[in-house]
Amino acid sequence: MAKDKTVIIVESPAKAKTIEGILGEGFKVLASYGHIRDLPKNEFGVKLENFEPEFEIIPGKKKIINSLAKEVNGKRVLLASDMDREGEAIAWHISDVLSLPKNGVRITFTEITPRSIKKAIESVRDIDMRLVKSQFARRILDRIVGYRISPLLWRIFRLNNLSAGRVQSAVLKIVCERERKIFTFKPVEYWRAKARLGEVEFELVRFRGKKLNKDLPESEIPRLKGLKSLMVKSVETYRVKKKPPQPFTTSSLQQAASSQLHFPVKKTMSIAQQLYEGLETEEGHLAFITYHRTDSTRIAQEAREAVEEYITGEFGEDYLSKSPVRRKKKGKIQDAHEAIRPVDVHLTPEKAKGLLPEDHAKLYELVWKRFVASQMSESEYDETKVVLVDESGDFEFEAKL
Repeated sequence: MAKDKTVIIVESPAKAKTIEGILGEGFKVLASYGHIRDLPKNEFGVKLENFEPEFEIIPGKKKIINSLAKEVNGKRVLLASDMDREGEAIAWHISDVLSLPKNGVRITFTEITPRSIKKAIESVRDIDMRLVKSQFARRILDRIVGYRISPLLWRIFRLNNLSAGRVQSAVLKIVCERERKIFTFKPVEYWRAKARLGEVEFELVRFRGKKLNKDLPESEIPRLKGLKSLMVKSVETYRVKKKPPQPFTTSSLQQAASSQLHFPVKKTMSIAQQLYEGLETEEGHLAFITYHRTDSTRIAQEAREAVEEYITGEFGEDYLSKSPVRRKKKGKIQDAHEAIRPVDVHLTPEKAKGLLPEDHAKLYELVWKRFVASQMSESEYDETKVVLVDESGDFEFEAKL
């Protein structure tokens, strides 16, 4: 294959550099730097009678388009923008502006590895117009809401820097409704009782054999406070099994990064984007995780086999899940992408610390540990339940150790 015979267009220059390093001779990988067309900035740009968008070149993107047009002239072109609806729309806009065919030009992948990239090139497909139209609909709704409601806010609040959005407006309505419920809520007084023995707290769970649910009679409070001694009614030890966690989706990664690393969502997604596209390291330009915008917990068979081999080698077969982890599919989940996982499970967090900036290494460690844990066997431990009772037998306290 002659040098630069095939041109691949991606969204970001970082990803372009990673992929070109993988493919080498015979391929040239270019970046569109995101969207090249959008609705006009200072006009409505939507024909409401048929909801037809009126796109125009984004200011500052003309030079990029001219450069792409020059590079693709007379060559085979593959469009490898992200595999979500935004990426599909970007591929459509590029093909339209550069007069490329809509069929047989689209490739997608969830991880930037030699195996995944080469497999994608062997599986070229048409541009998915369902995803493209889905992105159009989202963009049109943004424009309708923004252009219709924002001026209303300006008039009411006399502030021109306020804007309304398709998502924010609906969320604001929900917040207001919840606030109204909070204002109208009438508190109900109830008591919770605990007995402390050393470092162990026992909670009052039953009264006269009946499980408590905020319904301990107020008349019993003085007697409860006057308890001088408690006796052990029962001690029961049993085996508890806990299922492994699911691999990360976008939302669960954001939640874990927030609670464990104190990362705001924007920072988490920025770092995840770089880990997906690849970074310069002492071992070259490397990608670390799979595509980070997903609501699926599915993992590829190759990844499952690799992590099973790793778990068996590092911890032994007893720590390996006895059967493949099956996840129930919930409604409205797009299962086109995998869960977020490391590209190479053998690239452990310890090794990654020597290759990545500190915050990148922390997020990678979060993803790596969650992925490996998701394919391990159930955790097992003994739990002991101790029940104490007063002399009358009316009050039962319980603690789990």
